[in-house]
Amino acid sequence: MIKSKAELMKKYQQTKDKIENRKGKIDLKKREVLVCTGTGCMSSKSKKIVANLEEAIAELNLDVEVHGTGCLGFCEKGPIVKIMPDDTFYSQVKVSEAKEIVTEHLLNNRIYTKKLYVNPLTKQKVEKTKDIPFYDNQVRIALRNCGFINAESIDEYIGTKGYQALELSLTKSPDEVIEVVKASGLRGRGGGGFPTGLKWSFAKNNTGQKYILCNADEGDPGAFMDRSILEGDPHAIIEAMAIGGYAIGANYGYVYVRAEYPHAVERLNIAIEQARAEGLLGENIFGTEFSYDMEIRLGAGAFVCGEETALIASIEGDRGMPKTKPPFPANKGLWDAPTIINNVETYAVIPQIILNGAEWFKKIGTEKSSGTKVFALGGKVKNTGLIEVPMGITLRKIIEEIGGGVTKGREFKAVLTGGPSGGCLTKDHLDEIVDFDRLTELGSMMGSGGMIVLDDFNCMVDIAKFYMDFIVDESCGKCTPCREGTAAIHKMLADITDGKATIADLVELEKLCKMVKSTSLCGLGQTAPNPVLSTLRYFKDEYLEHIEEKRCAAGVCDGLISELFITDKCIGCTLCAKNCPVSCIAGERKELHVIEKDKCILCKDCFTRCPVGAIITR
Repeated sequence: MIKSKAELMKKYQQTKDKIENRKGKIDLKKREVLVCTGTGCMSSKSKKIVANLEEAIAELNLDVEVHGTGCLGFCEKGPIVKIMPDDTFYSQVKVSEAKEIVTEHLLNNRIYTKKLYVNPLTKQKVEKTKDIPFYDNQVRIALRNCGFINAESIDEYIGTKGYQALELSLTKSPDEVIEVVKASGLRGRGGGGFPTGLKWSFAKNNTGQKYILCNADEGDPGAFMDRSILEGDPHAIIEAMAIGGYAIGANYGYVYVRAEYPHAVERLNIAIEQARAEGLLGENIFGTEFSYDMEIRLGAGAFVCGEETALIASIEGDRGMPKTKPPFPANKGLWDAPTIINNVETYAVIPQIILNGAEWFKKIGTEKSSGTKVFALGGKVKNTGLIEVPMGITLRKIIEEIGGGVTKGREFKAVLTGGPSGGCLTKDHLDEIVDFDRLTELGSMMGSGGMIVLDDFNCMVDIAKFYMDFIVDESCGKCTPCREGTAAIHKMLADITDGKATIADLVELEKLCKMVKSTSLCGLGQTAPNPVLSTLRYFKDEYLEHIEEKRCAAGVCDGLISELFITDKCIGCTLCAKNCPVSCIAGERKELHVIEKDKCILCKDCFTRCPVGAIITR
């Protein structure tokens, strides 16, 4: 059991070289195989890959260890297998290929070229992770250990200077710890962007029983940042919450995580038990007077429980519904005690700020948005995955350089940031920087970190309707503006996509959105109209097209499609005819094709397949 700094440093020295060898910082010539066992790769049987690798290594009597890790980020190319310290990156590995990798690479010292990543620009195969463009422009702080350590080993976390920040914090006063966090400029990564150190100071100034909570109720469609950190580096969250507990005077904490994250819950439970066994949770941590412990509370998947007062109500055993503020949780929260709530990503950077100093963190990012931000990059982009970039990076660098651009040669149309609470940005904004304030000025927001790329096959009215449908489902119903207003907004959007709306309805839609935004009780209702307002701001022509012309140019809104028509852009590639399920397309190769209207079932397969956009709807 670790009771002192000396014991912690001894354990650190025992594992430090192993982890630094694995990260390529030193070279002990000790080979290890790392396999992504985040949820995404596990869905493609990466755990079976681990088993097959271990079996093949045992059969050949090789001195090589295999480790399942957290998310390596490049989800588009999963399951990922890395050979370290070689830094060889194998992508989209199949279960049946595990033994071949062992035989070829580990036994015969030859690169298994079949599974190397191919750079789409140069068409060359790439061996090293560091040479893959996806990882350029990234700075990993919150994700620093994800993909490199065994998340189920406290020793490996300690080998990356784990729990040294907690030990260092306990040599300072609580006020000094808070001042470091304040000086770093860290703002909450859960969406609101409130200064973390300032929030901590509010709770510190209160007396009596206090609590520190972690909001891991990640509910945005397409977002998986917090889940991946919990799966890949759970001890970082435990350490940070203990630091926060010491800073504000709390001796107990809760991680509120949705039950739909079983793998994250499992690894977090393992980490908590390990930390207790090592004396890093419990009584008199590091032999000091500070005692701290924590537990997990499972949420039932209600999006509204991401709002802090609704989350508190759920932990207390009540229905997850928000309360009027003030009082704010820092003054009166869980069981009426002062309570601090931060999200997973916010906590993940706290130990690094304590160890490296406020100035180190502040040098990254922009003046008012320091540090990095983790995004779940998805949608119509080639390189989907989990990325961590410095604040102030441009949207263009994220989408075109890290993301590799839009899929299938389509035209970039918009990017959605902030999930159902955010908004869309267009190609005119590609050179805008990404930080809290600038995104808000442009009519979107940072949110928790979902970033969905859209192309010209997406209808912006339909996108707004999709998000509003989600909000109507997730509204807790407590306040009338959100309960009734969001349903009315959704009905108006449905009328537009069905060709039943008028220009007067469009005017009423905008008025209703502003009313819901200004009068709803909590952040869910207050931000719910954002996707509608931002699409109205930047894509009003599409709304007018739906209303006045009864047409959806993207070919998405079925209620407005009565006919598919092939224009003279057709190059006669025959792709549409070959794949038509009812054989209603006629035409010779390299000649203009024609759709036989009486046979067409409007399945739109030809519309989505056409490489030159020659097929339109009307």
